[in-house]
Amino acid sequence: MTYEQLIVDADGAVATIRMDNAAKLNALSPTLTSELMDALASLGRDPAVRAIVLTGEGRGFSAGADLGALQEPYMRGERPKLSGFLRAGYNKLIPMITEAPKPVIAAVNGVVAGAGISLALACDVRIASEEASFSTAFVKIGLIPDAGSCYFLPRAIGMPKALELAITGDKIDAATALRLGLVNRVVPPDRLQVEAHELAARLAAMPTTAIALIKKAFAAASRLSLAENMELEAELQDEAGATDDHIEGVLAFLQKRTPDFTGR
Repeated sequence: MTYEQLIVDADGAVATIRMDNAAKLNALSPTLTSELMDALASLGRDPAVRAIVLTGEGRGFSAGADLGALQEPYMRGERPKLSGFLRAGYNKLIPMITEAPKPVIAAVNGVVAGAGISLALACDVRIASEEASFSTAFVKIGLIPDAGSCYFLPRAIGMPKALELAITGDKIDAATALRLGLVNRVVPPDRLQVEAHELAARLAAMPTTAIALIKKAFAAASRLSLAENMELEAELQDEAGATDDHIEGVLAFLQKRTPDFTGR
């Protein structure tokens, strides 16, 4: 796949998506947003790809929206209706990550701001470089957090701290992000891509259909009662139990051997 602001490559069952708008710290231009959606859709359909790493080129993971895309109407004194911008872009992109049928690992290499935080939080696991920094930033231009940040951030770090970061726009370093639960792991910069790929490869070798169903169950749990959630678990367990990987896992356990999962 060839893109203007994206680099996509594969190593075995792991595909790496590199945002390549480095001059703007991988700000989410309309082009980059559209290309991310195309790449995620393509990789989601590819049976050879069983895990995805999302990262950025240069000093930034993603600095959020590319405000240059709205420069002309602002310079004319207009007040753009931003809902259309969101619905055409982020509101389609973010669910593609959370609902991806395979695990998605964020390798957070540098600056994360605005919608970039949503992009990272939409991923299943976040590994951050010691050089990474995080800021909701929206309030600094008179806006509210979008791209799912109002949903993700309180669930990741708790409402009080999420609200504080949202209304102050304060920047936090990687160590603080780890302490708050914003990221899962912090590593030296030269280990970031290696560790992200190693984790992705480990997950790719697991029963990835079951992982997709686990993601679905966890996503629903916050809006369901216990009884409703247990019923969903029963339904999804039927789906998992019908997979080749379930049979392989049980047989491998009984035969005391290492399972060979295929994602089917």
